[in-house]
Amino acid sequence: MVNVNITAALPGSHFEPSIAVNVLEPNVMCAVAVDTSTGATLTGYYRSIDGGLTWSTTILPQAPGFASAEAPTIDYTFPQTFIVAVHFFNDFQDGTIATYTSFDNGQTFNPPVIVQRGYGLYVHNDEPYLAVDRSPSSPYKGHVYVGYTPLYDLATNAAIFFQRSLDQGLTWEPPQRISDPRGDLDRAALIVGLAGEVYIGYIQLGSGPKNAYIRVSPDGGVTFSPPVTRGATFLASTVPVPSPLPVPGYAFRVQTNLSLGADISAGSFGGYVYAVWNDFRLGYSDIFFSRSPDGLLWSQPIPITGAPAGSQNFSPSITVSPSNGTVRVIYYTNRLDGFNLDVFVAESGNSGLSFTNRRLSTVSTNPNGNSPTPVDLIGDYITAATQFPDTLAAVWNDARLGKQDVIFGN
Repeated sequence: MVNVNITAALPGSHFEPSIAVNVLEPNVMCAVAVDTSTGATLTGYYRSIDGGLTWSTTILPQAPGFASAEAPTIDYTFPQTFIVAVHFFNDFQDGTIATYTSFDNGQTFNPPVIVQRGYGLYVHNDEPYLAVDRSPSSPYKGHVYVGYTPLYDLATNAAIFFQRSLDQGLTWEPPQRISDPRGDLDRAALIVGLAGEVYIGYIQLGSGPKNAYIRVSPDGGVTFSPPVTRGATFLASTVPVPSPLPVPGYAFRVQTNLSLGADISAGSFGGYVYAVWNDFRLGYSDIFFSRSPDGLLWSQPIPITGAPAGSQNFSPSITVSPSNGTVRVIYYTNRLDGFNLDVFVAESGNSGLSFTNRRLSTVSTNPNGNSPTPVDLIGDYITAATQFPDTLAAVWNDARLGKQDVIFGN
């Protein structure tokens, strides 16, 4: 178990990290995060060529006309391509989705390309999530997909939108609306399946039923089933977690979002799709898991942490080994002392029929860091990836040095 503090030498805060690993050169891995080391909220970019032991750090340049960036996500495709999606904005205005592409193993990136422009407070595109097709069995290898959430007047009206790129992020096709336009939605989840199927899922919040839904594209993102006019496929009922969580001294926001994984291996469970989310149905936040052979029929959700009743377990991220299908889910938890946070990983070698859990972080940390008052944000997500063939590569943020830093662990 290794923990490397990627941003220890940098000032400011660093949170909402995402990581991707080169399948062909597994020691090359790239990560991004919200980074305030220069004062403004920008996109931190971190690169390792020795399997995560050491990292270089820099800031990705802004697109002209935007002061800030947040919510970055990164993915990889063959042979040496890394693609980053971000949310640009000015104050709370002009929320715009953009991408950067590197064709040289993350050494340099092309200037940012606008995916979908925002306008003032009226159309604020937020919460991007990126997925790239690298399934050996897919005819759409190299296609890039992004989901995001346009917020109308920054109110609760929102929908999930989807766009695709056929040239690794250099240009983007027009958007498709994935969900009902009168939704109350946060971040969408995206994953690409064994044959190149695109799965996009989300949790419907608001005053009605709090359900998780999914839509599936069998043709590389051209069409989705069922048609949006018929809603979406039911995945599971959910009980969203309270935000903040009911722990004295916690003030940070916690979203109830899906994370999706797909088994693209040649193993016996190749083709299975998995969903995880944090859920409050037990009276505390726990991580629930469901699986499907086709994205249409889903198993009854089960908790997978084995954590003590009353502990808080949240912000899950799933990764599936492309070599043998091992399922790993990382998550925050206060299971050790009821307040300080750790990151644990739930691991399954049998397609989620059973899980074992182990501690990933080497120290427990106060989510408030050195702040004399509870902080309202520690980021909305952490990220798990697989270092080929079957090693966890995870990034999260914690306050072991008193400030929010990005930590790499396996």
